[in-house]
Amino acid sequence: MMAVPKALLTASKPELLDRDGDALLRRLLYDFFAFGRNLEAARAKFARSVDLSPTQYLILITIARSPQDQPLGINQLAERLHLSGAFVTIEVNKLVAEGLLDKATHPSDGRRVQLGVTDSAVGLLARLAGFQRPVNDALFGMLTRDEFKLLAGLLARLAENGERALKLAEAYEATMELAHHRPAQPAASAQKRRQKPGNGRRRSR
Repeated sequence: MMAVPKALLTASKPELLDRDGDALLRRLLYDFFAFGRNLEAARAKFARSVDLSPTQYLILITIARSPQDQPLGINQLAERLHLSGAFVTIEVNKLVAEGLLDKATHPSDGRRVQLGVTDSAVGLLARLAGFQRPVNDALFGMLTRDEFKLLAGLLARLAENGERALKLAEAYEATMELAHHRPAQPAASAQKRRQKPGNGRRRSR
């Protein structure tokens, strides 16, 4: 395989490159995108089967699986799901209105709330689990236990680092847009401004 010209490489860290350039990275990303689309589609089907949006389904199952001695509040839930606190608050309020979540004042901090699922939510998730089991088995069942644990650890690190990478992309994008919209200086105008008053003029005698 012909090496990719250096100017076209999409990464620079040696760990991400080999003698074929960034070919392995590109294959990884294409496979990652394909698997991610499948995950999103499966989550949408899970949510639709219980009349929830994908985000509401994710919030509900995350709260249901949190340890009883470590109940989640809005901020902890938002951090775990990598979503904004404001967005999570809106979706949580919808689930409270539908009788699927309870809000209670935190016992040691009256300014915070802790979230819990209702009996209705537990019944709903129990029915949904029969749908989830065969789909998740098909998605991940080809992995060994060690591979599965390795994947879980790697994805946790990638998710955390992904937010920093996105902020870098946003800053770079803003810089590029600023440079793109900066009006170009006409050459004649620039030359005129460089001239001192009176330059190029003939004095009258």
